[in-house]
Amino acid sequence: MFVAMNRFRVAPGSEDAFEDVWRNRRSRLEEMDGFVSFNLLRGATGDTHTLYASHAIWKDEEAFRAWTKSEQFREAHRNAGENRPLYLGHPEFEGFSAVDGV
Repeated sequence: MFVAMNRFRVAPGSEDAFEDVWRNRRSRLEEMDGFVSFNLLRGATGDTHTLYASHAIWKDEEAFRAWTKSEQFREAHRNAGENRPLYLGHPEFEGFSAVDGV
């Protein structure tokens, strides 16, 4: 199993708009071999931002890497720059391979 996460620091007052972007996007993840599931997670709200994480589970890292090189990926991210005013800085990617589990 491979977990691919991006952390976003969303500007105060932009939370609803940020969530709407994710709810209304066409990700095409389900078309990819090895895709298992996706969740957008909302974390704590502080003085400067609200923390979010996109959380995708893949069969393995190879399946995730294939996604990043696919036409589906390019289409899903085509207009991502239009949403930059909603968050502070660049998303921070974190990838994890499973070493133990039930």
